[in-house]
Amino acid sequence: MVSRVTNLGRSGLFHWLVQRFSAVILGAYMLCILGSTLLSPEMDYAHWQAVFDSNLMRVFSLITLLALCAHAWIGMWTVSTDYLTDLQLGTRATFIRLLFQAGCALLIAVYMLWGIQILWSI
Repeated sequence: MVSRVTNLGRSGLFHWLVQRFSAVILGAYMLCILGSTLLSPEMDYAHWQAVFDSNLMRVFSLITLLALCAHAWIGMWTVSTDYLTDLQLGTRATFIRLLFQAGCALLIAVYMLWGIQILWSI
């Protein structure tokens, strides 16, 4: 049984919706970046920097970064609760699963903070 501590007290439907909504945001961002590169085939550093100097693009990038972090957390939580179980790992499964989830949470937090610093330090 998975405790409410590691699933943040939400329902499976909530996680499913966040996963799908974040995937839509990630897809829209990918199309935006792809469109920028296709519309400017001779893009250089100055043009690329001009694209990201816009506050609209910075906010869109920040929203995408947060969506990516939420998407990654739900995905890794799902993998850990599906595959790091008592059946596969025995009595130490809960400890290993919590350690794995803590490592994932730490990595996601580091990447999120690093991404925010990169976006807003230009």
